[in-house]
Amino acid sequence: MPALRPDTDHPALAAALPPTLGGAARARRAWRLAVVTLLGFASGLPLALTGQALQAWLSLDGIDVATIGFLSLVGLPYTFKFLWAPLMDRFEVPGLGRRRGWLVLTQLLLALALLALSATSPQGALQVFALLAVTVAFLSASQDVVIDAYRTDLLPVAERGLGSSLSVLGYRLAMILSGGVAMIWTDPANIAAAAAAGGPSWSWPAVYRLMAAIMVGAALLSALVLPRLPALDAPRSEARHDLVGFLAVVLAVALGYVVTQQAVVPALQALLGPLFEGSSLAPTLRQRWIDLVALLVGIGFTLPLAAWAARRARFETLLGGLGNYFSQPGAWAFLGFIVLYKLGDAFAGSLMTPFLLKAMAYGSAEVGVVNKVLGLWLTIAGALLGGALMLRLGLWRSLMLFGVLQMASNVGFWWLAVAGKGSLPGLTVPAFDWGFLSLAQATPVDGALLLVIAGENLSGGMGTAAFVAFLMSLTSQRFTATQYAMLSAFAAVGRVWVGPLAGVLAESIGWPSFFILSTFAALPALWLLWTMRAIVRALEIDPATPLTDD
Repeated sequence: MPALRPDTDHPALAAALPPTLGGAARARRAWRLAVVTLLGFASGLPLALTGQALQAWLSLDGIDVATIGFLSLVGLPYTFKFLWAPLMDRFEVPGLGRRRGWLVLTQLLLALALLALSATSPQGALQVFALLAVTVAFLSASQDVVIDAYRTDLLPVAERGLGSSLSVLGYRLAMILSGGVAMIWTDPANIAAAAAAGGPSWSWPAVYRLMAAIMVGAALLSALVLPRLPALDAPRSEARHDLVGFLAVVLAVALGYVVTQQAVVPALQALLGPLFEGSSLAPTLRQRWIDLVALLVGIGFTLPLAAWAARRARFETLLGGLGNYFSQPGAWAFLGFIVLYKLGDAFAGSLMTPFLLKAMAYGSAEVGVVNKVLGLWLTIAGALLGGALMLRLGLWRSLMLFGVLQMASNVGFWWLAVAGKGSLPGLTVPAFDWGFLSLAQATPVDGALLLVIAGENLSGGMGTAAFVAFLMSLTSQRFTATQYAMLSAFAAVGRVWVGPLAGVLAESIGWPSFFILSTFAALPALWLLWTMRAIVRALEIDPATPLTDD
């Protein structure tokens, strides 16, 4: 049988390689990995602030579920970041070197946007609030572009497996803070108990102000302690072409938006409005369905228009990066799989917070403790278990097994919706005060909630370990930012685009049927993975490392 190869896409194997470096080299490696972990934290912090934390804020402010579902569209920049990623490949912010200047700039702007969001009321100025949330998502997506490229450029091939695992760890820790811990801070029971005791209490605006301060700290670290990257020797494209090309793409997207709003929406209202008149759907839901169809039609018009504009304006860095990716065998199948692999999880998770808070009537602190604080260890355990299993299973079999487990975890949410709260005996988390986090009073934790969230976090951690290794295996060093941004943008399609559909479906067909649908949504990815097993297995082979027989 073939001997085991040093496949560094596998974090546990990379960590187990014999230490052949000297003391100084080991210290530099440890520092690189520590930096990657810190950057993972900076990358994960804003995501929950435009996702679950934002949903919790809107839910507690009384915004309806369908509107919350549509407000998940604030994450659209995560799916389109590959359009401006070439500019971050092509240009540098002067003074701090390659990548670091963009990091400092995006992190400082993120701090300002979070401050502005904290000063805006969802009830009083929903449109302004949504616009600011989109701005946060745009800056967060831009930061992700730089961090992904910096990590790939910084780490030698032998360290990328372990580096990606540590990046995911930092990312998850940040989401625990900005998601679960923030929900505990803002739980009404905790706020009331803190006020009665005369202690400090938290509101959602205060949480967002704290996150802004953390982003300022991240910018200082990026400016002062990150290792500098060597300058690129590769020839660059014509700067004027890239700038004009980017503006052409932006204008094409803007034109697509205007056409959608001014022509597509009125036409669909005229066509579909009479069909809904005899239905039992509430007027708000009717409009949401029309908006959803208009959104899909608008995308179908805008994306080809943007591609045409990029070619006509000679957006060379974008076209070169995309051309390089699509020249490899199986490129289109890989993109389809990237979109579909997390689709079932995205359906189930897109409205998890309002489902647990509104439909199941769990307390905010209870959801925060189970879904994030306890879920942290379960996610880490899942990632470590996934990395260990990948050593024996390889990339393709790991993706298949972990995909099946992710699909099975959605059945747990269906069972929770059917069986109801209190189906299993629970436990009580005692009050605590750790300084950075406190629980003002003992919080009961439902056993059914704990079981379902445990399954979701374990399978999600395992799936993420394999998925990140898959994405890194598809990226070309020459077009790091552009290609990784494109791949990760496609990976975000499920999380962002299912939000509007999920909100409408949940109110239209009910939660149990919704979670059954989310389970079946995972099947296309598994079928596609089965059909392309040969080309995925080929990614596990390092052409520079000859295989030997035992």
